[in-house]
Amino acid sequence: MPVHYPFSAVLGCEADSATGLDDMGLALVLTTISPEIGGVLVRGEKGTAKSTAVRGLAAVLPSISVYAGDRFSIDPSDPSAESPDGPFGPDAVVESRPVRLIELPVGATEDRVVGSLHLESALSRGAVEFEPGLLARAHRGLLYVDEVNLLHDHLVDLLLDAAAMGRVSVERDGVSVSHAARFVLIGTMNPEEGELRPQLLDRFGLTVEVAAPRDPALRVEVVRRRMSFDLDAAAFAERFGGADRALTSRIAAARELVGKVRLTEPGLLKIAEVCAAFEVDGLRADIVTARTAVAHAAWAGRSEVTRADIRRAALLALPHRRRRNPFDAPGIDEDLLDRILGDEELPPEPPEGGPSDDSGDSGAEGDSVGLDTPPPSGSGGSTDGGEDGSTDEGDAGSTDGDSSTDGGEPPLVEPASEASGVETNTADNAPDQPQAPSGAAPESVTGAAAAYRPRLLTVTGLGTGRTGGRSKAIGSSGRRIGARESSRGSLHLVETLKAAAGKQATRGRTSGRVELQIEDLRTAVREGREANLVLFCVDASGSMAARKRMAQVKAAVLSLLLDAYRRRDKVGMITFRGEGAELVLPPTGSVDLAAARLDEIPAGGRTPLAEGLLEAARVLQRERLRDRDLRPLLVVVTDGRANSKTHGKDAVRRSQQAAAYVAGLGITTVVIDSESGPMRLGLARQLAAHLEAEHVPVAEVSAEALTSTVHGFTGSTTGRGAA
Repeated sequence: MPVHYPFSAVLGCEADSATGLDDMGLALVLTTISPEIGGVLVRGEKGTAKSTAVRGLAAVLPSISVYAGDRFSIDPSDPSAESPDGPFGPDAVVESRPVRLIELPVGATEDRVVGSLHLESALSRGAVEFEPGLLARAHRGLLYVDEVNLLHDHLVDLLLDAAAMGRVSVERDGVSVSHAARFVLIGTMNPEEGELRPQLLDRFGLTVEVAAPRDPALRVEVVRRRMSFDLDAAAFAERFGGADRALTSRIAAARELVGKVRLTEPGLLKIAEVCAAFEVDGLRADIVTARTAVAHAAWAGRSEVTRADIRRAALLALPHRRRRNPFDAPGIDEDLLDRILGDEELPPEPPEGGPSDDSGDSGAEGDSVGLDTPPPSGSGGSTDGGEDGSTDEGDAGSTDGDSSTDGGEPPLVEPASEASGVETNTADNAPDQPQAPSGAAPESVTGAAAAYRPRLLTVTGLGTGRTGGRSKAIGSSGRRIGARESSRGSLHLVETLKAAAGKQATRGRTSGRVELQIEDLRTAVREGREANLVLFCVDASGSMAARKRMAQVKAAVLSLLLDAYRRRDKVGMITFRGEGAELVLPPTGSVDLAAARLDEIPAGGRTPLAEGLLEAARVLQRERLRDRDLRPLLVVVTDGRANSKTHGKDAVRRSQQAAAYVAGLGITTVVIDSESGPMRLGLARQLAAHLEAEHVPVAEVSAEALTSTVHGFTGSTTGRGAA
């Protein structure tokens, strides 16, 4: 059996250390103490031990009791629990086993997740039996989805619904089964590879941001531990075995205590005030924050929720729920949070004829109840200041309170414009700066106009790209339009029986049950939607800056990025100016990176059109090698002029040669003619002819005109769109 990296060996996950668990370790532990919290989403750059921590978590969880041979792992101590493998009598064998960690691959099919007809039983014995899926195996355990942002939306919805309802009902392929599916859902993701929709983010109970430590000493310790583990995994695991066992005992004690923790009316009111002040949508945030605060109090060994518990719960449950659109970075204003909570401990509830709780003020001291290890005292981050239900919580609160009394009271909610980052530079003030050096062509940085919801862009034809929400494609999801011979995928029962019926005579069967063999299997062919790549090649020369067209072009790209975020597309942008071309936005689905970089694009100088087209060809060829099924659309925004200090009069001929080269690649292309004024040379029309592209004259390159033109092009082209 492979030895996993110990949970306590992950930097920041040492519960008995001086600083306690960091945000990631604490969120993982709290959601196992109280699974009703709703799981954890861990966001962070690559190489930050996200997967390592999750795999180590399963080893420190207390074992569970199950019936021997029960594939659905119901709890023998729960008289209301029912298993499709049951019923189990009083003499049934009960055994103890470790908690399962079930990993869901990104490419999993729906029938593998929820379960389906057992093919071997159907083919060999003609019996209709249910083969449990991953959700059944994950019951009372952990379900881990690495790179959850790459999982298709309908599977994410299915997982989150199952996690919220605690049951899975399967009605398919002649099977009708309902079973319990209560698990802790843990997802990890790298935001650079794309985001989750806000609706899906909200369904995760807690979200934490992780990053590699910047302290060289801490980095050295991480490397030292990893090399030690690789050298002798068993000895390394034994070295941290004591810490893991202590963590297991503490989790078990917290689970026993969590049902006895009191959340008073003043505490509930404070949670509601926090959620209202941060303008989170709905009431799920209030519920999750309350459950997290109770779990945190139980983890600290307290019988009543304190101000510190609510503060820590809010830091884990609210940041991702404040996002209004993909351009908003997740986060929370801790100064505002401290002002709402105040620097006094929660007042006890007034007695209503019952005995008072003598432990109501014990939370300020933070003593553990019946635990050998002290409660954690740090947040694991540089912003929390070590407040985690320990003895110094009052000091931290008073310090924050003093800092807000130096001047007027700041507003309770930060302005949305500061968080969005969409209009940081306006087109009105940007062209005047920065100053260009003497003898050089002036440059200017123009911000994008406000983003808006663009029209749907689709590539004609039927593709086979990765699942998305844009163009029609043959994939693993969507409506069933036919069947094909295959043993993998969603079984098409009718077509399978039809294929077998014509072969019964050759198999010596003239009556009775139909004999099925592997070659008879037919799977469904489904028509769904695929993701596409929209690559903009934009003229950023001096003429574009002078007419302030860059702001409108950037707004179009931002709008398409917003749409791509919803449809899982890739969008890229190339600019050409001066003496070369630059890939300012590599093909990406991460709108956070895109929005930050688009505003930094300068404009000015000459027009190296050939370099821009050749750079676009290189980018698209590279993307085609990475994913041959990803169909691109190239949008060239230019007036057709080509001039270069290096190539002189050869610049026009080079641009024509580059256009012919791009046309030979079979890339669907549209040329947006930005030439304006009464005297027009028609150079963009000539360029479109060399590119074998659609030419669209536009008097003014506005965002609305740009997206509308691309939409009309992709909706009317019949031949090139399928390339």
